[in-house]
Amino acid sequence: MTTLCEAALAVLATAGAAEKCRLTEGFAADWASGRIAMVGAARPPSRPARPLRPVLLPPREMPKRAYGGAGGRIALLHALAHIELNAIDLAWDILCRFPGEAMPREFYDDWVHVALDEARHFILLEDLLGGLGAAYGDLPAHDGLWQAAEKTAGDLMARLALVPMTLEARGCDTTPETIRRLERNGDRDTPPALDVIYRDEIGHVGAGVRWFAFLAERRGLDPARAYRDYLGRLFPGGLKPPFNHAARAEAGMPRAWYEPLARAAG
Repeated sequence: MTTLCEAALAVLATAGAAEKCRLTEGFAADWASGRIAMVGAARPPSRPARPLRPVLLPPREMPKRAYGGAGGRIALLHALAHIELNAIDLAWDILCRFPGEAMPREFYDDWVHVALDEARHFILLEDLLGGLGAAYGDLPAHDGLWQAAEKTAGDLMARLALVPMTLEARGCDTTPETIRRLERNGDRDTPPALDVIYRDEIGHVGAGVRWFAFLAERRGLDPARAYRDYLGRLFPGGLKPPFNHAARAEAGMPRAWYEPLARAAG
């Protein structure tokens, strides 16, 4: 019988986005039903398989995104679809990257659910791109998200601090204003999709906070101080306000965890 870690390896080894999403949906259903019952153990690759397109560039070499009109919508949707494709792999990677932590079953439930959400988000965004006559891969994309994964490959607390609790939390900060801007520009199709992603992302940040606090307690650490210590090393530029305090509170992240990092950034 396939283990959860074997399922994770299958997704990570799949280059095509559509097949990656299909496998994610199938394995998530198998885990929920008990057809996959064991976590198992596996060594994930340092990088997941990727399609030949889009071309991946360093973040500083990305062309400036156009705003307004169909071209601006395509650029935005393509960038978000790329984030979601990376997020599928990040969720599967976290499931098999840290076997030494011996996490409870609920940890695996949470991150399988996250992987499924991310696959559905990608499909939603790709459908919107198709409606504009575009497709994922038409534009270049950057590799910053997987660089974050590589930076945190040796420590589950570091991964949780940087990816869901910082990068996804930043999405919670910025998405409501993006939705309002699109609505002001007369876009009636993209905002509902972004609202689905936004609501799900609050839950993903919450999973990060929950398991970060769990590990902090296991290691005898104060979670607020531990988060600030990790971010000081992993994200030395500090956090950029403004913050969506309501969304962060809904995710279980108190202001005392992150506001001092904004002050440190000036």
